[in-house]
Amino acid sequence: MKIAVVILNWNGKKFLEQFLPTVIQYSEPLAEVIIADNDSHDGSLELLREKFPGVRTISLDKNYGFAEGYNRAFREISADYYILLNSDIEVTPNWIKPVIDLMEKDPWIAACQPKLRSFYDRDMFEYAGAAGGYIDRYGYPFCRGRMFQFIEKDEGQYDQPEEIFWATGACMFVKSKIYWEAGGLDDDFFAHMEEIDFCWRLKNHGYKIMFCPGSTVYHIGGGTLPKNNSYKTFLNIRNNLMMLFKNLPSHRLWFVYFVRIILDLVASVKFLIDGGFKDFFAVFRAHGHFLSHIGLHYKKRRQIPKQRISKMYQGSIVFNHYLRRIKKFSELNQKWFS
Repeated sequence: MKIAVVILNWNGKKFLEQFLPTVIQYSEPLAEVIIADNDSHDGSLELLREKFPGVRTISLDKNYGFAEGYNRAFREISADYYILLNSDIEVTPNWIKPVIDLMEKDPWIAACQPKLRSFYDRDMFEYAGAAGGYIDRYGYPFCRGRMFQFIEKDEGQYDQPEEIFWATGACMFVKSKIYWEAGGLDDDFFAHMEEIDFCWRLKNHGYKIMFCPGSTVYHIGGGTLPKNNSYKTFLNIRNNLMMLFKNLPSHRLWFVYFVRIILDLVASVKFLIDGGFKDFFAVFRAHGHFLSHIGLHYKKRRQIPKQRISKMYQGSIVFNHYLRRIKKFSELNQKWFS
């Protein structure tokens, strides 16, 4: 069995210096560590040549973003398993084997993630994955251990393997054959939400996504784009609309889109009140970009089978969190997960 740990790097020299030695130490010889570089200009490639000459490097000719960058790198890698790993993650001893063992037990498990904790506050879950990802019926993502900005402390409350809706792209294990069967990450997303769209497509093909508590990694987060960034707001909203349009069954599509227009309008007003003028305009740019490419979205939609999928929350996480003041995943009615 061949396993490839692939770090997609873009101007992440400081993270490579800090975390790559441990990734190599705790991955080899079970897995090969590979760096795919998105045309960095911060000395990353020079660092790799000087300090890590034994690490295979794939140099891309420009910054293709997260989605297309990984797709281009994977086309040059022969492996049974790909592990997508952010450069700002600290891995731990034996972080690979428990996940692979879990995935090997069931041919219908396509992807899996370990537990993500915060690098700086190490008892707390980390925003971009925590103990496994979910979405509600309107496409809003959340996690076991993280609901919007509320982060839970890891007290073992989610220490059991569990089927989830999406696995974080910060540290995702995926079977390579199934990766390409589902079409890989969508190049047009560039960055953000691409792993949720990908996992949804996997589920539409009948596969399962899992969380493995036997493996833990520590994530800094926000290494490329900080949370308060209008371009990130644009990408998140545009890509979320693209994801919903591609994957929702026909009988739900237009109602959900109508609700999202209202909710995004409310979000834009909140941005404006909080002084986020660039974020306010980013919401409208996102909807405009989505509508201007509707023909392309229709084409993609027709290529994806639609199934009754598991682990989507059938309520509104916005309503439950902001109006009912629910902060923890465990407080949600578990019967509402289809």
